[in-house]
Amino acid sequence: MLRKFALFCLAVAAIVGFTALNAQAQIVGESVVYEIEGQPFEGYFAKNAGFGDEQPIVLLIHDWNGIGDYEQRRVEMLAERGYATFAADLYGQGNRPSNVEESQAESGKLYSDLATMRQRLMAGLETAQAMAGVDPDRVVAMGYCFGGAAVLEMARAGADIDGFVSFHGGLATPEGQDYSDAQAPILILHGGNDPVAPMSEVAALADELNAVEVHYDMEIYGGVLHSFTVWGADAGASRYDPHADTQSWDALLSFLARQVG
Repeated sequence: MLRKFALFCLAVAAIVGFTALNAQAQIVGESVVYEIEGQPFEGYFAKNAGFGDEQPIVLLIHDWNGIGDYEQRRVEMLAERGYATFAADLYGQGNRPSNVEESQAESGKLYSDLATMRQRLMAGLETAQAMAGVDPDRVVAMGYCFGGAAVLEMARAGADIDGFVSFHGGLATPEGQDYSDAQAPILILHGGNDPVAPMSEVAALADELNAVEVHYDMEIYGGVLHSFTVWGADAGASRYDPHADTQSWDALLSFLARQVG
């Protein structure tokens, strides 16, 4: 009897494993070149063909060093779950910083020119909504670090989508801005010991969102530093934390299920 039960368990495991591999095998990823005022930008799009057409969209905004292997893998991880995901390019085709100084310079250009940042965010959104096999009316934007700050800029700009998610992003609101035009819930996933965006900024953001009655949730991971989802991060204020990484990923998936199904 025990032997039969063991064989049954092995068979089920084999079926589940095959199904997972089969679903993963249907991931289709591609670079997407699009233009903003005549300048080429290059994003990355992936979807799981096994989930059919009219898939909900996740718009992913990269960290300060532009789109790389990390963003592409996160895009594919979401595609495996049935979310057609597009990593938008905020820097321009071929502009991929290779060190801290270059990353600071490129992100700094957009922090000091928020109108251009907004233009590029909205162009990325429009590109994602125009991809084949997606539902343009079900969209959540998410971002890491610089991308998390950019997603909040998108919320303040009044982007008409279903949600905004910031992973260890900058949380300070630029002078003269507020969240009165935000159209959807906001999820903040943040390290409790992040020196780049300290808890004082977390509290200030909560006060701002309360003031204009924007729905939001925050998960704070105690003792966790900046860049806690970035595999291999271990320098200065940044450190990968596997517990916070997996917990925040689960929070993202729950948010997506609520907001876009």
